[in-house]
Amino acid sequence: MATGRLYGLGVGPGDPELITLKALRYLQSAQVVAYYAAPQRPGHALTTVLPYLKPEQIRLPLIYPVTGPKPQPPYDYEGEMRAFYDRSAARLAEYLDAGQDVAVLCEGDPFFYGSFMYLHDRLAGRYPTVVVPGVCSILAAAAAAGTPLVYRDQQFQVFAATLPEETLIARLQGVEAAAIMKLGSHFAKVKRVLERLGLDGRARYIERASMSDEQVCRLDEVRPEAVPYFSLILIPGKPWQGVCLGDETMDGCRVDNSVACQTAEYAMHTPADVASQRPALQTGRLAVLGLGPGAPELMAPAVREEIEQAQDIIGYGPYLELAGPFRSDQRVLGSDNREELARARLALKLAAQGRQVAVVSSGDAGVFGMAAAVFEVLDEAPDPVWHQVELRVLPGISAAQAVAARAGAPLGHDFCVLSLSDNLKPWPVIARRLEYAALADLTIALYNPRSKARPHQFAEALKILCAHRHPYTPVVIGRDVGRRHESLLVTALAALDPEAVDMRTLVIIGSSHTRLISRPDATPWVYTPRWYGGS
Repeated sequence: MATGRLYGLGVGPGDPELITLKALRYLQSAQVVAYYAAPQRPGHALTTVLPYLKPEQIRLPLIYPVTGPKPQPPYDYEGEMRAFYDRSAARLAEYLDAGQDVAVLCEGDPFFYGSFMYLHDRLAGRYPTVVVPGVCSILAAAAAAGTPLVYRDQQFQVFAATLPEETLIARLQGVEAAAIMKLGSHFAKVKRVLERLGLDGRARYIERASMSDEQVCRLDEVRPEAVPYFSLILIPGKPWQGVCLGDETMDGCRVDNSVACQTAEYAMHTPADVASQRPALQTGRLAVLGLGPGAPELMAPAVREEIEQAQDIIGYGPYLELAGPFRSDQRVLGSDNREELARARLALKLAAQGRQVAVVSSGDAGVFGMAAAVFEVLDEAPDPVWHQVELRVLPGISAAQAVAARAGAPLGHDFCVLSLSDNLKPWPVIARRLEYAALADLTIALYNPRSKARPHQFAEALKILCAHRHPYTPVVIGRDVGRRHESLLVTALAALDPEAVDMRTLVIIGSSHTRLISRPDATPWVYTPRWYGGS
């Protein structure tokens, strides 16, 4: 039996429009799409290609065992990574041996600092293999910074920021033009080296080039503790024939270099005479949409209509999957879940330029969703044109409603909704609100109950609730309700295991009046009567 083919596809730096036609053709023909990702994240490569994937394609995540700074000995980092690539290659081989073509997604170019190379080393000798080059981050960064990399016969060099400081000093001495990759936690070290060699004035920091939250900054504008992996420093070649760059002076010409750190919601650094020639902005339309819990049949027709009409669809990667599929002429812009304000700014900017924009949230956009983020940005809008945008918010079925409907009617009487996430409010405030809700005998729907970063807080919340509720108070735990792998558990407050709860679950804690109705061979119904006490 013939084996499948292995494709290493460079999908570019992050903008879905920068994928090559050849990579797109192989991507859409493969039965299996594999991609690298950190735990519980979709990965930038997958987010980039989401608009082009087909529902029937198998998606195979390859989850890195280690992300962030390299662990210190005695942890065997190199050994763990070798084992990871061995396991990943073995998983791909199972599909290839079954005759299925496998496309491995690679940010930028597969053979330029790409993890695909390790799979290629292990599999290319056994299976037919095609590698499709992609636009690498250096080229996208140069475009974002608006600067040529080299002039005439200048030499361009690429360095890894992970090199020791003294090695970087030795290799960067006398450099004409360079890129320094893999910054992350090494930014402060690289900045010291460039300052010592007098290269910091020419250097530019570029973060997430071509993505919706792209940034271009001088080095002194960067906060070292906030530098992500997807960033680099460019040292462009010096211009010639009287052309100026930054603070360089040539042939008596000098250019002001006082550009502020910019993000995707503002125009890139452009000379004032060019900016003045731009046409006046034409206001467009921005729709903030609640997608519902995930099932297509639970999405409002008006929401689907807005998605169909949009030119740009903006959202967190997994939510974009719920909103698709998309047409080839629609631009899909995904970003991390913690970048709500950046998404809101980008949406308003695009709508102010006359485009039809949709921002998507799972559940209801107005319940812990993107609607509030859009209005927060609009309330402090730096551009008055943003207030002229036609803005519309469309509701969706919230997670609380979806879980309640699956369980019966636990929200049949007065209830409240609380998020246990302390990212935007302190834990003491959450604890106080929990206690007041418990004292008021309200049914409580808990969003964001338990994350890896704060595994202990849900147990603390249970202690507060147990102090005011009967141990046998009904509790509903709904996970991924409305999606393919949904689950529903009905238990008692005293029996609730915190380990059964994560960020993909919604928890409903009943009031003193919430009741159960047993069903043969099925989860009991849970409901809260409409009446209360002596009323």
